[in-house]
Amino acid sequence: MEQNLFLKEIRAVVPSETSLIEAIATALDISYDAAHRRTSLKSKLSLSESVILAKHFKLSLDKLFVSKQSNWVSVEKTAPIHDEEGLKAYFESSYKNLTPLLGKKKCKLIYSAKDIPIFYDLKSDIMMRFKIYVWLKLLDPTFHSVSYSHFTPSLDIQQIAKRLGDLYEDLPITEIWDLTTINGTLKQIHFYFKAGHLTEKEALMITASLKETIHKIGQRVVTDPTYLFYYNELLIMNNNIYAQVDDQQSLYIPFTLLSYYRTSDRITCDHAKMYLDKQLQHSKLLNTAGEKERNTFFNKIHKKIQALEHLISASEALDFE
Repeated sequence: MEQNLFLKEIRAVVPSETSLIEAIATALDISYDAAHRRTSLKSKLSLSESVILAKHFKLSLDKLFVSKQSNWVSVEKTAPIHDEEGLKAYFESSYKNLTPLLGKKKCKLIYSAKDIPIFYDLKSDIMMRFKIYVWLKLLDPTFHSVSYSHFTPSLDIQQIAKRLGDLYEDLPITEIWDLTTINGTLKQIHFYFKAGHLTEKEALMITASLKETIHKIGQRVVTDPTYLFYYNELLIMNNNIYAQVDDQQSLYIPFTLLSYYRTSDRITCDHAKMYLDKQLQHSKLLNTAGEKERNTFFNKIHKKIQALEHLISASEALDFE
């Protein structure tokens, strides 16, 4: 049990004007002497005390169980999403988790983008509406009969979603894409069009918005020095996100449509970082690769969108039924 490491994590979140002994004594409702014995490692924290401290200071218990021989990892998972309120809570929680990273000089985020990061979808009114519709279709059992034409997300969820999209743009991000990163969104548009949930006009409006999103990403590659965009030709990404601020690490691993596990286990994060670094070594940094290679990549992405647009238009023109 790494009690010392856990106490360091607590010290990092306690206000500078408050002593660690005072913070422990208050959280556990014990005397200063008892708290001092725990902070000086003369007494061990019990499991129940560790749980109380983790909840009080909003820390992960995996800091207590760091072992080079251990194959066990403690994780925190996001709340399940079953409706629009749950989706709104998800956006709010994501915003709250990312906000502390703003302005941190030693902040690093690596996004292995199997799908277009949802933050980009939240920047566009059209893409946001479509994506929220898709998510609710897949997550809300009462949503199956809702028509896209008559669907509008609540003002509250639109506001928090846009705020989350704006926040992501202000963070130093390293993204790894391949040419399949866009496939998920293309399949969703095509599926809901073929299923009759989207009209031709609606489907083409969404593809036009998607093209604009990709165009803006391409512009950011050229203009934003804090944004690093890598193209990996060998591997399919997995939507894992690695975050590091100073000496603190976290790994976010998706396990359902939007939900994810989060761990700060040092060994697990170190292994994930090593794997991502190896991916980066075998990827092209399009920020510096040259205009030709950069344009080649984004042109291929745009051609995929154009192919879907032609398919949508042809489906209407050649409908013999």
